[in-house]
Amino acid sequence: MDSLSNDDFPHSDTLTDKAYRALEEEIVTLRIPPGTVVSEAILSRRLGVGRTPVREALQRLAREWLVVIMPRRGIVVSDIDPVRQLRLLEARREIERLLARSAARRASAVQRVQFREIASGMDQAAVLNDDIAFMRLDRAFNLLVLDASGNEFAASAMSQMNGLSRRFWYVHYKQAADLPLSARLHATIARAIADGEPEAAACGSDALVDYIQAFARATIG
Repeated sequence: MDSLSNDDFPHSDTLTDKAYRALEEEIVTLRIPPGTVVSEAILSRRLGVGRTPVREALQRLAREWLVVIMPRRGIVVSDIDPVRQLRLLEARREIERLLARSAARRASAVQRVQFREIASGMDQAAVLNDDIAFMRLDRAFNLLVLDASGNEFAASAMSQMNGLSRRFWYVHYKQAADLPLSARLHATIARAIADGEPEAAACGSDALVDYIQAFARATIG
């Protein structure tokens, strides 16, 4: 099957959401690199939307630690800190396990079909070693887990970690990561959720975080 894009699953369609999705992908994939000073006016012209949606998107990105808003000084794309990433993973392990288990219990029939599509797409990304397809599938997977879990509190906490995690992986994967393995680990969780197997989904989530922690430590070493 063809790789899924960010538009393959339902999401809100406000101008703020569109601006957020565009900027988040550019920051995560380093088209806007760490340390870049960004301007609402320039981003507004670049994205073809008004300054208000861009401002709201940047505020959301600030809550997710991807940009730093400095009053009267500007907006800067945040630096990448491997040590902070390890602290993030401590929290992520517990929350992601809960979300995977909950999604396996509560996902709708439509969502289970979508999880199977993501698993197939991840298998294809593993075979092709396709980093961009993997990144987009990873984002679709993350959003679907948050929605299917039915736990807005865990979802809110996890949503603040996803962008930082994806950017860290994208920065370092060529030197330290095994993209096919990572894609297969995601596929395992997606299939466990699709099959309604909470404990298998939780175990798959732990295996993924084990791998990500090893990967993060390798970048520090």
